[in-house]
Amino acid sequence: MRRRTALRSMLAGAAGLTLPATTGFIDPDAPMRLKGNIRHSVCTWTYDFLSLAELCQVVKQIGFSAIDLVAPGGFKTLQENGIHCSMCYTAGKVSLTEGWNRLENHDWLVKDYLDAIPLIEKAGYKNLICFTGNRNGMDEETGLKNCITGLQRIMPTAEKAGITIQLELFNSKVDHKDYMADRSAWGVELCKRLGSPNFKLLYDIYHMQISEGDVIRTIRDNHIYFGHYHTAGVPGRHEIDESQELFYPAIMRAIHETGYQGYVAQEFISRQKTNTEKIASLKKAIQICDI
Repeated sequence: MRRRTALRSMLAGAAGLTLPATTGFIDPDAPMRLKGNIRHSVCTWTYDFLSLAELCQVVKQIGFSAIDLVAPGGFKTLQENGIHCSMCYTAGKVSLTEGWNRLENHDWLVKDYLDAIPLIEKAGYKNLICFTGNRNGMDEETGLKNCITGLQRIMPTAEKAGITIQLELFNSKVDHKDYMADRSAWGVELCKRLGSPNFKLLYDIYHMQISEGDVIRTIRDNHIYFGHYHTAGVPGRHEIDESQELFYPAIMRAIHETGYQGYVAQEFISRQKTNTEKIASLKKAIQICDI
């Protein structure tokens, strides 16, 4: 079966929709009717069995219009398909373990970010992800100071361009051993010391449930420092349905009640076996989060 025909079949089966038998595989009249309280997105790497163009079509079929974690090389594809990039990468090296907490990384990081910011501004996008890197024996105070030293070199450019630099919080218990920004309090302290309205935290709900729990209270107390959200089920990073311990409708209501206007991106790894079922899981996740 040709790839295009196969994807058309997957979309029809996963979304439960009748797609036209003529050319193309998207029925523009079929998307879900979303409530508009949450702006939905999906992370590219969790659907890497699809090309970026194909993922754009899946996103439109389900009924939302944004994709997370795309580098400048993918911007043209997004624009051709009418899809927004809700969180950007730089075009250079992307490392989760080597980041802003080490002075020796600053020169190449600064170059990558200063190269990327004009491209993101030109494309009309607003968010650019960053990472602290691992501790490797470094104490947290030194890590804070080093991050500030490096980030201060790019923040004036980001502010002028209207770009928000977003530091992702990871758990260091299960997935990212030794990662420095593994608690929301550490990230909030960095935001306070850096003092830029264009520096926020990407609050990954999955990671922070593992690291510290108390998700809803943390969101309510610190939402001014949170500029983006990721989802996944705990334990296992799988579907966000009733098989895991987090109750995402309540979490989404808490996020909405803060007045948040940004995106919530699905970042779970589907445990389903077929691609059709994996796409169906994405649709279900959007329905769960669409409060």
